[in-house]
Amino acid sequence: MVLSNEKVGYNRFLLLVAGLGGLLYGVDVGIIAGALPYLEATSGLNAGQLSIVVAAVLLGSVISTLFAGALADWMGRKPLMILSGVLFVCSIPTIALSRGYESLVLGRLLQGVSAGLIGVVVPLYLAECLSASSRGKGTGIFQWLLTLGIVTAAIVGMYFSFRVEEVAKLGDATRLFAFKDTAWRSIFWVSLPPGILFVIGSFMVSESPRWLFRQERRDAAYAALLRSRTSEQADVELSEMEQAASAEKANSSNGARVKESLLRRRYVIPFVLACVILACNQATGVNSIIGYNTNILLQSGLSDVHAHWGYVIFTIVNFLMTIGGVLLVDRKGRKFLLSVGSAGIIVSLVCTGLLFRQTESLRVDSRQAVQTMVDPDQRVTLRYDGKTADALLNASGEAGKALGSRPTSLVVIYSYGDFRAATKVARSDDEAAAPIEITRESCVPANKVVAFFSNPFSNLEAARTASLKIDNALITPVPSTHNGWLVAITLFVFMAFYAIGPGVCVWLALSELMPTRIRSNGMSIALLLNQAVSTTIAAVFLPTVGKHGYATMFFGFAACTVIYFITAAVFLPETKGKTLEEIEAHFEGTAG
Repeated sequence: MVLSNEKVGYNRFLLLVAGLGGLLYGVDVGIIAGALPYLEATSGLNAGQLSIVVAAVLLGSVISTLFAGALADWMGRKPLMILSGVLFVCSIPTIALSRGYESLVLGRLLQGVSAGLIGVVVPLYLAECLSASSRGKGTGIFQWLLTLGIVTAAIVGMYFSFRVEEVAKLGDATRLFAFKDTAWRSIFWVSLPPGILFVIGSFMVSESPRWLFRQERRDAAYAALLRSRTSEQADVELSEMEQAASAEKANSSNGARVKESLLRRRYVIPFVLACVILACNQATGVNSIIGYNTNILLQSGLSDVHAHWGYVIFTIVNFLMTIGGVLLVDRKGRKFLLSVGSAGIIVSLVCTGLLFRQTESLRVDSRQAVQTMVDPDQRVTLRYDGKTADALLNASGEAGKALGSRPTSLVVIYSYGDFRAATKVARSDDEAAAPIEITRESCVPANKVVAFFSNPFSNLEAARTASLKIDNALITPVPSTHNGWLVAITLFVFMAFYAIGPGVCVWLALSELMPTRIRSNGMSIALLLNQAVSTTIAAVFLPTVGKHGYATMFFGFAACTVIYFITAAVFLPETKGKTLEEIEAHFEGTAG
């Protein structure tokens, strides 16, 4: 049966709208990497606050993922797609026009809520609207354009990096500061058009025929099917919906029996496998490595422009290798690609950690010298240049003197009472950098609500009068440019193995493993766990790096990925070429 040109055009339009959803998801994940160095330089936020700004997207995703399935069932797939696009559109001016920490977090939360809704409703909409022969293509285009969104965000960041370098050559620190402030705001403004297009496209598609059928709107469901299928195909699918509804009604006649059956191994084992895979997928550190990529490359020894170039190449690798993953997933299988991908991730993360370890092992703690700089108001203002670096190193004994006159970086970990914070990393060879400012306001929360989430066992009133304590003042040699490019290469390898394995397969494994009876609720729980792990990692990333270094963080990611590899290589069944019913039968056989 050949589809008419009108129906072929509509199917392509569906894929385009789905692709725009993936593009927005990718922009949500990737946009902060290019903007973060300039936001960090101009916002006056400390490391903990910057971590929250980055993690707010993931926190918003956690919140919306929890309710996305219920919202999709209550209001419909199409209205939820429209809502997710509108939230994204609203988030851009909220961020770009912000003048404080609270509005930044609010805008990023809106972006996260939008991303969480899109990540659930768009694949769900595609599964229910596309024919069986087009579903794989739809999932592939969603993932492919998701990576394109990350590439787009990187190219925008690269453009502003060139502009910042041009302004820096003028030697005017005030002008450079103003332009960096304009740069990060402009980076967010550029991401607005795809959101508007997604909202417009969502208005133009039809509602999911399966959702309409479940709402007892049989004629509307049939009309929706006819927009993308021949009348014969529509008749067959509508008949299958009616048969499925009859079977579901018969099964639900004995509620106790259904509840008991959910505890059987055929449901528990695939559910646990899916949860472990999705949790480990985020425990590779992929979202934080994407979000902090430019900062990582800067601290590895690359210049600002080279770090942005490295991030562009990083995202292009992701984009191109995703195409390879889409082409291989039905040939080599999910188990094979997940095993190979996780193994490659382990090797690349260990290599990255070892490269950082070479310089971080030379760290010198100058906390006593910095403690003497605390003024009577319990504040510190410190311009970290070559002269200051030499003074701090000389005061640190032989270990400090051993570093010589090479460029170094400084991060200060400090506390007021029960609350701790870290400064942004300052480099002694960055003449345009603003002074390090350590104040009570940058560490102690403004109210009890924020204080509770920062430290539930803290004494806020005591912290408001406590003396400033310098816990660590860590001076680390700045690696060479050669070292920086070696780190960049290991991260390119990381991204290549992630894209060809977990990047493509994780969503297929999730939808294929979950049995039909628990698919909607099971996917929501597994996705919630996925986002929770990602949010936690993003929130602790900068403080952990400031205290223990990048090497510790990358070794931790590698250790978690070992669990991923064992799960994929040993416990995960191959689902390639099997129907959902055959996969369920496999787990029933395990129980037997």
